[in-house]
Amino acid sequence: MNCCQCQGIEELFSQQHVAKELSRYNVNGPDKTTQMLAEAIKAEGVAGLTLLDIGGGLGAIQRELINAGVDHATDVEASTAYLNAARQEAGRQGYADRVTYYHGNFVEIAGDVTPADIVTLDRVICCYPDMMNLVRLSAGRARRLYGLVYPRDIWWIKAGLALGNISYRAKRSAYRGFIHSTKAVEALLTSAGFRQHYHRQTLVWQVVVYTR
Repeated sequence: MNCCQCQGIEELFSQQHVAKELSRYNVNGPDKTTQMLAEAIKAEGVAGLTLLDIGGGLGAIQRELINAGVDHATDVEASTAYLNAARQEAGRQGYADRVTYYHGNFVEIAGDVTPADIVTLDRVICCYPDMMNLVRLSAGRARRLYGLVYPRDIWWIKAGLALGNISYRAKRSAYRGFIHSTKAVEALLTSAGFRQHYHRQTLVWQVVVYTR
């Protein structure tokens, strides 16, 4: 991810934005697709396993899977505000000693991150211009399960994202959103030794879990 996109992530997912999202989360719980991803992974049995949550946001996946029996989680997050909020929530929920945090671009620091039994990317691929390296490197860190939520690559979602990027540009934001080819994502994961085990769609998003 180039430095402009890193700056854009810091600007878009600011302390004010994250505070509002955290307030909604504490009232309503995880987003529907986050819950779908967590439930699909929990159905595989997670007791005693480890988790690598890339772009962990508020830490919702970490909380769900630790509560289901995951032994330890690693959170790699490019937004300082999200990372701070996830730390605070982990402390409030009593599992801070079971999470390791990294601030930065996963593609750049992947070599420093320990592999895990489960790797998750919840609405992360759409924030990265370099999908191939993100998927390749993250898949290389997954020993058993690989779960992700990312946009469906159909024309009207692409059109909506294009309008969104025009809005970001007009606001002089460095952030841009991306829709990557589903076939390309699947091909990368298949070549890494995974097979698709679970797939569900909403109007905009697809929730997918792969197993080795």
